[in-house]
Amino acid sequence: MNIEDIIRSSIQTKERILADSTILLQIQDAADVCIKTLQNGGKILLCGNGGSASDAQHIAAELSGRFEVDRAPLYAEALHVNTSYITAVANDYSFDVVYSRMVEAAGRENDVLIGLSTSGNSTNVIKALEKAREIGMRTIGFSGRDGGEMQNICNINIVVPSTNTARIQESHILIGHIICLIIENKMFPNL
Repeated sequence: MNIEDIIRSSIQTKERILADSTILLQIQDAADVCIKTLQNGGKILLCGNGGSASDAQHIAAELSGRFEVDRAPLYAEALHVNTSYITAVANDYSFDVVYSRMVEAAGRENDVLIGLSTSGNSTNVIKALEKAREIGMRTIGFSGRDGGEMQNICNINIVVPSTNTARIQESHILIGHIICLIIENKMFPNL
């Protein structure tokens, strides 16, 4: 596959998202859920593995720092940023529970957990989403392929219509940016 083919593949994935009214509605619904949570003093937690962990941290930074306008910070945090915690829990318990234990510690009813998994089946993300639902948090998934197990757990699961991990991750960050922009526009309309 040459460079042009890779770029075309990325564009085609995004065109499939653009043509799918269900996905577009889910993106708006996810933004609305986040806005309601933040307006009520809640927080947005995010988790994922590998590139999805990077995307989770990227989205959290856009919200807690700033995205397009200079405005007040919003409470958003990626659950993997404390490496001492991650390595201790993975060593003492299992990597499968690194996120669910942090959700149990930090999550509160009506907070939001956004789980990112290109397959929709990452065990530690699934366990975190299950714990979040137990607590009464709203759950949003960013997945791909057929949505995986996240289809059965998330209040909203945004499934990127692709089987290619790189194309799915590229689309996840696009979706994250759209949600950040919707949040900023709604919560800070005069900036």
